[in-house]
Amino acid sequence: MRIQDLVLFGMLLFPEMPAEDKPLPELDAFVAEARKHLRSDRLLLSQYSYTQTETERRLNKDGSIKKVEVTMSEIYPSFEEDLTYERVISRNGKPLPAGEIEKRDREYDRKLDAYRRKLEKEGQNERAKRLAKEAEEKRKEDAAIDEAFRLYRFEMVGRERWGDLDTILLTFKARPDYKPKSREAKFLSKIAGRAWVAEDTHHLVRIEVELIDNVSLGFGLLARLNKGAKGLFERRFVNGEVWLPAAASFSGTGRVLLLKGIRVDVEFAYSDYRKYSVETRVGKGEIRSQYQP
Repeated sequence: MRIQDLVLFGMLLFPEMPAEDKPLPELDAFVAEARKHLRSDRLLLSQYSYTQTETERRLNKDGSIKKVEVTMSEIYPSFEEDLTYERVISRNGKPLPAGEIEKRDREYDRKLDAYRRKLEKEGQNERAKRLAKEAEEKRKEDAAIDEAFRLYRFEMVGRERWGDLDTILLTFKARPDYKPKSREAKFLSKIAGRAWVAEDTHHLVRIEVELIDNVSLGFGLLARLNKGAKGLFERRFVNGEVWLPAAASFSGTGRVLLLKGIRVDVEFAYSDYRKYSVETRVGKGEIRSQYQP
């Protein structure tokens, strides 16, 4: 009997014999590579328009669903937050009247025209200050991500299949001896969770987070989000070029202005990503998504 016949015979006798397990990557090196591939969604999304479907569940005190509202919008984001346009196109499956959409389109176009005129009039010093401000905001976002990686202690759970990807599952929790240096890090120190990272490309695929302590705003006078609040974020590879949000959800309880109790249960789905150009035609209206000086 030939060697290949023996191999085939063995496979038939022992079809469930597992292959030798591939060793997991080294934790610190893997986390460092994941950090290199992590970018602020605000920066990435400023280069794309997309469709957002928001599902909000309004709950009774006992947690039962009182009302569900679904809003579909076309989003035209900008790194200049005042220029981001949320173009609502339907609510609860019913399209908004065309006249209402066109009115808001015209308002947005006027806003862009005003911004364009402002840029055309700005001198060299004003332009330098504006670009420096944008660069500083990007630097702060990168610094916040860097501090998050210093703040958290990561543990490698194992390898998991997620969709068509092989991922490494990590858990993370704030180091008890780390002293947060920024307001963002103080908030993150009260969050723990799990992250699925693509093994081959080191891109973040999915992350689940949970609030492990109450969070207060304005010393608790403005708002408080209670321990146990949860969030989920999923990402996907878009147009063969970049990882962008695919879905997000938030749920939890809290209080606003010491008086009004709140229950949050909302989901977001993102689709139809389109690379920005100077002009993006949408329906009958022309939305000049973002002015490129």
